[in-house]
Amino acid sequence: MSAKLAALGACALAVLLSATPLAANTLDMSTLGKPPVDVWPTHHGDYTGRRFSPLTQIDEKNVDTLAPAWTAKFSDVGPQRGSPVPVLKGTPLMVNGVLYVTLPNLVYALDARTGERLWQYTWVDKGGHLVGNRGVGMYKNWIYFLGPDNWVICLDASTGKERWRKEIANAREQYFSTSAPIIAGNHVLVGVGGDAMDIRGFLMALDPETGAEQWKFWTTPGEGESGIETWPNVAASMRGGGGTWMPGSYDPELKMIYWGTGNANPVYAGQGRLGDNLYTATIIALDVETGKLKWHFQPMPHDTHDFDNTQVPVLFDRVIDGKPRKLMSFAARSGWFVTVDRETGKYLVSQPYIDDIKWVKGRNEVTGEPISDRDNDPKVEGSISNNNPTNWYNPTFSETTGLFYVNTIRGMTLYYKLDTSPIPAGYAGTGGPSVGEAQRVLMAIDPLTGKRRWEHVYPNVRSAGTTIGPGLISTASNLLFTGDDQGNIIGYRANDGEILWHYKAAANQSNGPMTYMLDGKQWLLMGAGDTLYAFTLPDSQIKAEQ
Repeated sequence: MSAKLAALGACALAVLLSATPLAANTLDMSTLGKPPVDVWPTHHGDYTGRRFSPLTQIDEKNVDTLAPAWTAKFSDVGPQRGSPVPVLKGTPLMVNGVLYVTLPNLVYALDARTGERLWQYTWVDKGGHLVGNRGVGMYKNWIYFLGPDNWVICLDASTGKERWRKEIANAREQYFSTSAPIIAGNHVLVGVGGDAMDIRGFLMALDPETGAEQWKFWTTPGEGESGIETWPNVAASMRGGGGTWMPGSYDPELKMIYWGTGNANPVYAGQGRLGDNLYTATIIALDVETGKLKWHFQPMPHDTHDFDNTQVPVLFDRVIDGKPRKLMSFAARSGWFVTVDRETGKYLVSQPYIDDIKWVKGRNEVTGEPISDRDNDPKVEGSISNNNPTNWYNPTFSETTGLFYVNTIRGMTLYYKLDTSPIPAGYAGTGGPSVGEAQRVLMAIDPLTGKRRWEHVYPNVRSAGTTIGPGLISTASNLLFTGDDQGNIIGYRANDGEILWHYKAAANQSNGPMTYMLDGKQWLLMGAGDTLYAFTLPDSQIKAEQ
């Protein structure tokens, strides 16, 4: 096929690598609410955030034969602001044999069978933060992408041609956007970041056809609104942070969305924002049709350690005391684990998932929320508290084992306050270096008790255990996949943590894994640095088992 370049506007470029446009690629919208099988149609595979696959072709007996079928390298992108090489942080979508892959300012369509590029879209940003991009959303035959300077761009899924664009925040006000849009019903849900800047976070719903705003939920309250009593004044709330820079989850039956919000600002100095600072570092549950708050749970009141609460709310159902319950579990970056009734927000489990947690002095027995210890706040002379126990990389929940899995850090860090003025701004302090030995630990947690079922401590070879991540996926064949900080992609037996397979990649795994069936094969995809790896079983192995 000959290459063909087509300019698509002053601020965007779509490079068509096929002389013949792709056939119309339309998503069957009913797949969004089902466990992913022959499609990966949304960021987490389905609405629940479980990252659990019902597929079983790759199993405990044959996983050791798993090998790359192809790799796609993106080093031709060249250096980007803040990174000498491009890093794949997003989870691709896979629909009808086409993969949609992102980097900051870039969207690619790839042939899922070969990794060959079908088209490329380039956005020219005018500001924003190129720290990463988490992927796209898809509605029918349209793709939705967030530029780092807070533009939502709608593309034709078959050609990469731009349909419309909408600016949701001003990059000059220090907002930036890295999230993957989530499609919930007829809403395109998009969020913003703005670490250490005096922003007011929000979550917004857009019309998928036109980009028109449907509703906006501010993550810090205005004058007279619920939660303003947790701030010293309205001015502090109006610049209080609470970014929404990671995708949430959705219950279509309850018509509720669940989202984690980021840290309060200023980051390390809290003297100008005394109080719990709702709804920063909080899980919020919103009505998907109106954006109205239904309930909240705050795993990090008055954050002064940069413990963003942008982890994934994981939805699952269980029978407890003979009654079916709709539940949600969450491993917060603060080191706090919760399981709540996702209809009411009432807690079943609320406790640390790491040992020797420093910033907590108790628990509110009515709400289950932890109580922050102000004596552990950063100080001019330094104070010791926990490393970031986890970060944005996704956990997984296995329906096979009933366990919740998360990559964590066990260790301590020095925290300093650098701005002692009554109204500090920005970071106003710093965290690091680590104190003593730190360990990276993969934990399997029983979400109904909060107790660890097993753990795997990664060897401290390169980074002394201080690198957090990456994402995980579990499957119905009792498998669990993730990576370490030495370039190894690893397959575990999910019920006990025994290592069954590993593959040495050229870089550390950098995104959330995905899996699907295509042409009778189960594929496992992971990004590592600037390369996307597609693994399958050998054809001979598949035929032998048929």
